[in-house]
Amino acid sequence: MEGNLNIRAMIHDNIARKHNRADRIMPVFLLLMASVSILTTLGIVFTLVFDAAIFFGRVPFREILSTDLAPLNANNPTFGMLPLMVGTLFSSLIAMLVAVPVGLSAAVYLSQFASTRNRAILKPMLEVLAGVPTIVYGFFAYSFVTPLLMKLIPSLGSKNVLSPGIVMGIMIIPMVASLSEDAMNAVPEAMREGALGMGSTKLEVAVKVVIPAAISGIIASIVLGISRAIGETMIVAIASGSNKHFSLDITQSMQTMTGYIVEFTSGDAGSGTTGYYSLYAVGLILFLFTLGMNLVAQYVSRKYREVY
Repeated sequence: MEGNLNIRAMIHDNIARKHNRADRIMPVFLLLMASVSILTTLGIVFTLVFDAAIFFGRVPFREILSTDLAPLNANNPTFGMLPLMVGTLFSSLIAMLVAVPVGLSAAVYLSQFASTRNRAILKPMLEVLAGVPTIVYGFFAYSFVTPLLMKLIPSLGSKNVLSPGIVMGIMIIPMVASLSEDAMNAVPEAMREGALGMGSTKLEVAVKVVIPAAISGIIASIVLGISRAIGETMIVAIASGSNKHFSLDITQSMQTMTGYIVEFTSGDAGSGTTGYYSLYAVGLILFLFTLGMNLVAQYVSRKYREVY
């Protein structure tokens, strides 16, 4: 007993002698580092809201919801945002129609069917797509995919929303596949073994056991992929063109919200003009789109998350 008291006293004396300033400084330092992203987000939101408010103060709300977009018209500039919203939604929808089936198929194969050797080879090859610069994807869409599609669809324009949508889907495949595979690998092995022990095939285990159990992670990966497609710039700027007319024809040129921002930041809009402030209004709408997608992803993840 006396020995234990001596040891305890030695420990307290050792702690008392230490003047470990790092223990007091590091939490403050780490808090500051963690606050950088929060402060950056607040700065972005403040900039967008402040300058977008000037635009909304000059342009009636009914005009913003119109289909007439002619911001550089010298006599009567108009700022209908619907053509930009439609172009953004169409390109993102086409991208997800490509990325979701291909990405989920790749995830199922890698997590359920691939051998260790095949997985070690195929997964890095798949993730190489994520490292390709988006401007390279844009030129690929314009110089290769569009001419190829024009042979299949004669009415396809040289600038269209179909080609960049497909290429954006290819770009997003690694995100959907990797996140979905991680969600599938998190499913306990006992559930797979139990299903196999009941006589299920590997495909039945994947479709009826693993995917339902990992559905929260899979849906989150899809929603994050949509957010990535909505915010894509260079692919649509190069391959989709800058047609500002309202259209539902995906074989023709459409301008997206990011493409509009790229076009105007090249110097077409003078500082302080309504066109200049329309950039911030479009940026705010785009921010709200992506924020909404991320909130949906978080809600779905919480609602359908399986706890093992």
